[in-house]
Parts: sequence; structure tokens; C-alpha cells
Amino acid sequence: METLIRQGTRRTTGYFRDWSSFERTWLLLFTALNIGLFFAWDDSLIGLIASLTGMLCVILTAKGKISNYYFGIINCIAYAYVAYSQRYYGEVLLNILYYLPMSFVGIYCWKQHVNKKKTNDDVIVRWFTWKQQLMWLAITILGTLGVGLFLRYIQSDLPFIGAFTVILSIIAMILTVQRASEQWILWIIVDVVTVYMWFVAFAADGGDVSMLVMWTAFLTNAIYGLYNWNKLAKEATA
Repeated sequence: METLIRQGTRRTTGYFRDWSSFERTWLLLFTALNIGLFFAWDDSLIGLIASLTGMLCVILTAKGKISNYYFGIINCIAYAYVAYSQRYYGEVLLNILYYLPMSFVGIYCWKQHVNKKKTNDDVIVRWFTWKQQLMWLAITILGTLGVGLFLRYIQSDLPFIGAFTVILSIIAMILTVQRASEQWILWIIVDVVTVYMWFVAFAADGGDVSMLVMWTAFLTNAIYGLYNWNKLAKEATA
């Protein structure tokens, strides 16, 4: 029994061995804040699950860990349920029809590029060449124009803003699967818009505070992710 306990302790310590003080503190504070607000605002349990798994997903993504996708799968399902209750049907469709299946694609693709110098959970990250960056910029602009014109045709409110966030979300996930550091720039923009969306929902009825906290944490993590992936990319080419 003592041997099993020591082995379990070593595995736990080993898993968090490469976590910085910032990462550990950030995860602990966010978890405590989210649980505290859950009781203070009598929020939904499914909202708490979505928020906690979402935070674990993005932190592990920022660290370049393949295991981020396992928490992301749970988050997609839980978040879609909460979004459905607020009638954010676009968020529901984006998570169930796109993010969820792309999570399985991400697991497969990342496992093809494991950083064997570290662990089987670490992936090799990179920056695109300037030609690739220009290509994705052109795709973003053309995609926004195309979807925006369609949304305007069906008389949607703010068609080009809506199209911009949808296209950014789609492309950001593709760049994540491709292990590209540029993804974080897009996620920062997406997170800013989504924080505002959930702030509006919170201001309206005082509910879903976990979603507002989650997306605020996502924004903070995306800024950190950009910093950390830039460092990881330099290490990969060193």
C-alpha cells in the first residue's frame, strides 16, 4: 500500500513538475474563484463543470499538452448546454458541430508531433512562415466578407461583426490543430467579443456568472498562451 501511495505521489508531482508558479497559482485561484461564485450566485452545476473543464483545457493548450483535448471535449458538451439555455444558438452549433469533432482531429494530429525530449503529452509548436500568415489573413478577410454578405442577405443584425467572430473561431481552431502560435492572436480577439456577450447575459438576469468568469479567464490565458508558445517555438528550433 505504501508503495502505491509513493508511486501515485511521484506521478502527480511529475505531471506538475514543468508547471510554472504562475500556472499553478492561476489554476488554483481560478478554481477557487469559480467555486466561490458558484455558491454565492447559486449558479448551475453544468455551468461550473463547463467553466472548470474549459479552464483546464486552455491552460493545457497554452502549455502545449495533448491532454487539453480531453477536457475540451467535456467543455464543448457542457458549454453548449448552457449556451442553449441562453438561446445563443450560434455558440451551440459552433461547439457541437465544429469544436467537438475538431477535438478528436486535434488529438490525432498532435500525437503525430510529440516532443519526445519532454513527455508523451507535449507537442512541438511552431510559427508559420510569412507566406502562410498572408494566406490565412486572406482567408480570414474573404471568409468574413462571404459570410457577412450572406448574413446581411438574411437580415441579421451586425452581419459583418458576427461573420468576423465566426470565421476567427473556425480558423483559430484550425491553427490550434496545426500547432501554430498565431492561433493565440485570433483567440484573444474571439475572447474579447465573447466576454462582452456573456457580460450582456449576466447584466440582463444575473445568471451564468461562471460563463463570464470562464471567458475572462480564457482571455487572460490566451495572452499568456501567446507568450508561452512563442517561447516553446524558439525552444523547438534551438
